[in-house]
Amino acid sequence: MRRRTGRVFAAAVAAACVFSVVSCSSDDDSGSGSTGVAEGSGTAAAGDPIRVGLFNPSQGPGTQPGVTTGKDAAVEYINNQIGGINGRPIEVIDCGIDQTAPESTISCANQFVQAGVVAAIDGYNSESQAAMPILTSAGIPMVGQIPFNTATGAEAANRVYFGPPAAAFLVGFMQSLKAAEKESLTLANADLPQAHQVFDTLMVPLGQQLQIDVKGVYYPPAGPNYTALATTLADGDPAAAGLMTSANENNCTKLSQSLRSVGYQGTMFMAACTEFIDTMGAQAVGAQTYSPIWQPPALDSAPEEVKENVQISEQYVDEAGGSGGFYAYGMFATLVDFVNGLNTAGVTDFTGPSVLAGLKGLIDFQSFAGPTLTCGKETTPNCTTEMLLFEVTGDNKTEPVGGGYITPNPEVLKMIPGAI
Repeated sequence: MRRRTGRVFAAAVAAACVFSVVSCSSDDDSGSGSTGVAEGSGTAAAGDPIRVGLFNPSQGPGTQPGVTTGKDAAVEYINNQIGGINGRPIEVIDCGIDQTAPESTISCANQFVQAGVVAAIDGYNSESQAAMPILTSAGIPMVGQIPFNTATGAEAANRVYFGPPAAAFLVGFMQSLKAAEKESLTLANADLPQAHQVFDTLMVPLGQQLQIDVKGVYYPPAGPNYTALATTLADGDPAAAGLMTSANENNCTKLSQSLRSVGYQGTMFMAACTEFIDTMGAQAVGAQTYSPIWQPPALDSAPEEVKENVQISEQYVDEAGGSGGFYAYGMFATLVDFVNGLNTAGVTDFTGPSVLAGLKGLIDFQSFAGPTLTCGKETTPNCTTEMLLFEVTGDNKTEPVGGGYITPNPEVLKMIPGAI
């Protein structure tokens, strides 16, 4: 369930297109639309659309349905409220990928080349590296928020990520645990190669450095037996337990409920999820989540420069229907940052190399719902290392641990290729 707020304006909502999850499809929302912050207040894009591809994890066992919701909401906002890219509408070539099958990512990359996209958007695809040789050869940059694939995040060439490296969230969280004198942690993740790699190469040595007893458990990609997983996580009563990452909000909701049902009272760490907070009510208090951006439950704590944008994203995601939560808000912010970044850079030659140069040239760029970004570093594709760690403090309310952005220890991040 996604909470509706009184901030949603009474506006006519354009019917959402439904696209195939089997092959690529095109979102052309360049026609008239009336959804906006206020009726008739926006600027509609016109002319020939600018095409971008989207690697959408909408197939297989590790689906992230919020990506589709966020994409639909962002296209509506971009094309009918903020005037698109240099006045032209954005068209998303939505290609469904299966995170357990790298060949699906390769297939989508080839389809993007044939479609003539100017960039490919990484929809939190743990197999994104499989696309890089094809995209690089075709001069198509990869653009995203967080590189879920460690190999993709290890290099800066032909890619830009507006958020921090994936490692930053785990480093920041573990720093926070250590500061709170919590010295044991058990995290679960889907039994996929990337999950094992992150745990073995990052979590274990980081735990040793911080003197935190770190354990990992794995569940089938199609989904766990939540009671059994909660029992395993709670074994030994670790100070913190939960999910390293979560493909969807349902995992977090069911696992948090199960953790409480087996009597676990430590800090529940629910990756980037938000919807469990609404469902769990008072039982969610004390749980922590991470994010690269400000989200609606923390609106009261958000800095003024992004507060209105958080409200806008909530409005459009609500009106798009479908799954909400982090992946919806994150995809919305990614696409809007892509458009605003190109407009800020003054890009008018819409080719892959020009798009890449424009985004890599961004300096002190205020992101839509996060920190200011400086892109184009030689050693990392990420435009920031700053992250947010939220703690649930009340009914559908979170506050940032430490009061705002956390900067993970740069000396630790230096140990991770491409993180800084």
